[in-house]
Amino acid sequence: MNILDTAKKIIQEGPICDHCMGRQFAKLSTGLTNDQRGRAVKLALAMEGDRISKDEGDKEILEELSSSSINARKSLRKEGEDEKCWVCLGLFEKLDDWAERAEIALKDYEYSTFLVGTKMSGLLSENEEILWTESEATHAEQFKSELNREVGKLIAKRTNKEVELDTPDILVTLDLANEEVILQVRSVYILGRYRKLVRTIPQTRWPCRSCKGRGCEACNFTGKQYPESVDELTKDPVIEALRCTDTKFHGAGREDIDALMLGTGRPFVVEAVEPLLRTCDLKKVEKEINERAAGKIEVIGLTFTPKATVEALKSSKADKVYNLKVTFKEQIPEEKLRSAINELIGAQIGQRTPQRVSHRRADLVRKRTVHDMKLNELTEDYAMIEVHCEGGLYVKELISSDEGRTVPSLTGLIGTQATVAELDVIGVDI
Repeated sequence: MNILDTAKKIIQEGPICDHCMGRQFAKLSTGLTNDQRGRAVKLALAMEGDRISKDEGDKEILEELSSSSINARKSLRKEGEDEKCWVCLGLFEKLDDWAERAEIALKDYEYSTFLVGTKMSGLLSENEEILWTESEATHAEQFKSELNREVGKLIAKRTNKEVELDTPDILVTLDLANEEVILQVRSVYILGRYRKLVRTIPQTRWPCRSCKGRGCEACNFTGKQYPESVDELTKDPVIEALRCTDTKFHGAGREDIDALMLGTGRPFVVEAVEPLLRTCDLKKVEKEINERAAGKIEVIGLTFTPKATVEALKSSKADKVYNLKVTFKEQIPEEKLRSAINELIGAQIGQRTPQRVSHRRADLVRKRTVHDMKLNELTEDYAMIEVHCEGGLYVKELISSDEGRTVPSLTGLIGTQATVAELDVIGVDI
């Protein structure tokens, strides 16, 4: 079927605007807009209709085209204007209105790039499907693709911002059914390291076990198991600096709640959700976090980072260095302790999921390696032992054996129960 034959089928369905006519041939001839294609097709069809009218006396094509072509009306000596397009319901006459709505919605945001998307109404989707079925058009473009592109051009002109297809700062969605603009703002990500200087602070927000965050007497109606976390101690300065609605905390692993995080600190990313601003003075934010934390935590080296860093942190295998304060059920001769420690250096540890985390992890046996281990201090009451190991090794169980679930273990090698009284993370090497 040639272009004019397809166009004849299209005008049989009712009045159609230049955009909707041209969109049925969008994949033909580059460098044209759909409304230019539509005008060209209508003009060619009006000429063909006029020829048939003059040569054969058949005015059917001109009559069908006259509701949406001034050229057809002139041939028929008819007055009037183009009727409303039955496909888009006149939407392409309101592109400036949608661009203005988007500009107003975007006015408070700092951004460099955007992308337009469309949420179709049921009626418009149905109209498009009917047109495709009846016209048998094979070179058409989707309705919303043209709308996204044309409104995007107008927004770019109004705001002096650029359209970005892959990772726009803001996605502008035109909700046609509700006649509103919805913004989806891409998060801003801040990379740094934190040192946790006191115990009993978890890394992330922890809902109350009793009420699951709703608030009850057990949590003093806070909804929280613990009053604060590393996450919450970093949150407010970031919210204030970027004027975001909330933050999400992404750590490179985590330490036990009763452990310190010392040394160079643990890598983390703070995600600023729906930020009004995308830039700020991170040195100032860093200083503000540390001052408000009042010695509980310290953050260092804050820098903006892409979203991909979060996945890199989550998937990377980090070696850990721990400093352990270990107590023993019975006094252990130094030579026996050193011999056991030496036996663990380089050992591959078979570790069944520890009892203390079995409620949230699959019951498996995992293999992890101890890279290095040394005795730094031994008194009558305790030993200070440094462990450098593969990420994912539960070092408390490496010491205690967890009732034989970890093999080999320090307890198993020395023949008496050893327990970690205090644990400090002093290195996280990605």
